[in-house]
Amino acid sequence: MGRDIRELASAWSKYQRHAFHDPSPALTPWVERYWEARWDYAEPYRQKIVPYPNVHLSFGGGRADVSGVCSGYQIKVLEGRGHVFGVAFRPGCFRPFLGASVSMITDRVVPATEVFSTDLPTVLDVPTMDAFLLKHLPDDDARARQAVAAVELIAKDKGMTRVERLAAELGLSMRALQRLFAEYVGIGPKWVIRRYRLHEVTARMAAARPIDWAALAADLGYADQGHFIRDFKNMFGEPPTWYAHRY
Repeated sequence: MGRDIRELASAWSKYQRHAFHDPSPALTPWVERYWEARWDYAEPYRQKIVPYPNVHLSFGGGRADVSGVCSGYQIKVLEGRGHVFGVAFRPGCFRPFLGASVSMITDRVVPATEVFSTDLPTVLDVPTMDAFLLKHLPDDDARARQAVAAVELIAKDKGMTRVERLAAELGLSMRALQRLFAEYVGIGPKWVIRRYRLHEVTARMAAARPIDWAALAADLGYADQGHFIRDFKNMFGEPPTWYAHRY
């Protein structure tokens, strides 16, 4: 089956608009960003979404949902005109809002009313969302802060390729690290490490410079190029050379 030309060479930007907003300073320990997506498609378009370890609260199409961390890519069908306003919570900090292990909603979408009260906002703008979340702000949670720090360490340290090293850096046993990630992040540390290292692949694609795939695989801690390609395909749904055509 041929590729949809609307997904190639950033052609999607003709049909979609994305915007990102900062939350109130009081919310920054909990909320990474607000985001908006608008689209206008005369014919249905299959949008590929590759996840990060964020939990999202989203409003659109007459619905309000909480989406747990997804372990793999998703396909969303966009058609007609649409608008979604979302909240991306910092990885590791949604458990105090949920009141339960975040792994319970991994790969799931649940109605927002199952997590928050029924007074969900109907006006979708930053001041309204700030006021809503400040009303529901949980108490400080030291383990949430530890989980946030763990994910931030993975994101910032490009040399972080092994779970054992992460546990040592945090002064945790492997078992304690796994429990922390299941409870607060919703997915294991190995997955989070792999996701952030593979982000570096897409960043290089976006830079539009030639890529030495074997050297890149070695830089990311892979023993061989084949293992790297398998991981990329599992996460993104297609090999890296194929995915590169999106840029």
